[in-house]
Amino acid sequence: MFRIGIIGAGWIAHKMTLALGYTDEACVYAIASRSEDKARSFAEEHGIAMAYGSYEAMLDDPEVDLVYIATPHSHHFAHAMLALEHGKPVLVEKAFTANAKEAKILIDTARNKGLFITEAIWTRYMPLSHKIREIMDSGIIGEPRIITATLCYMMEHKERIVKPELCGGALLDLGVYAINFARMYFGTDIVKTVSNCHLGPTGMDMHECISLSYADGKMANLQSGALCLNDRQGIISGTEGYIRVDNINCPETVEVYRNYELVERHISGEDPISAYRYQVLEAKRCIEAGLPESEMMPHNETISIMQQMDELRKEWGVVYPMD
Repeated sequence: MFRIGIIGAGWIAHKMTLALGYTDEACVYAIASRSEDKARSFAEEHGIAMAYGSYEAMLDDPEVDLVYIATPHSHHFAHAMLALEHGKPVLVEKAFTANAKEAKILIDTARNKGLFITEAIWTRYMPLSHKIREIMDSGIIGEPRIITATLCYMMEHKERIVKPELCGGALLDLGVYAINFARMYFGTDIVKTVSNCHLGPTGMDMHECISLSYADGKMANLQSGALCLNDRQGIISGTEGYIRVDNINCPETVEVYRNYELVERHISGEDPISAYRYQVLEAKRCIEAGLPESEMMPHNETISIMQQMDELRKEWGVVYPMD
């Protein structure tokens, strides 16, 4: 059994623990929180073997095979670095870090120590996400030319959205999914970016529109925000049809239209929470194979996305203390 130790006992740790109940290849073995009571309560709720009141104590446990960082964006760098310093492979929840500078330092440290590290952007690892690429490459929609992707939730009062010290704003929390959606299917040869952003009272981006132009003439129009609800759809439009993805945050249904007629439908058919397990299973595969990174989310892609988001924030005037 591949044993996971989680740093942070919040809602994302809860989801990961539930997800690993859908596989017999890995389990949450340990939970660590700065509050021993919180760690014990979490462990009792989920039947986890070990509960630690400090991160260092869990990282000293030789039974931990992989550390999952489930704290806010603002703390990813410090907590991932702590795990690396203890010789542990690391799976870091998205956004990987606060900025590209931190991402480079973490990845360089992991490489120097010969340790695996990857970003836990779960859509990169889902089978249905890979199916979308297969459909697009099949030629059924002709030549792909435009992507649209949108992801909005009502989150305007959440601390992690409004506080600069927690790397707030919609971009790192929601926009990162839209950016990943575009890059997964249209690549990275971006020649022009045009964007618009609304800032909230604390100076954090609350919703934004981002338009990307590619060297080959393709375009991507992306929207994310914390001030409304929307359909969360992704559309890949081609010369002979289009692919409609229901929920870019966790693809559940993929429909293929040719000349406006539905010709294929693919449904995930599983509890959305269970999809968190795929990133752990990929980390397990890589670690057991002695790989430093996953081809599903390479280090250079993580750094490039952080750079892209740094540039957008600079344009908007969104600043974090760690910048």
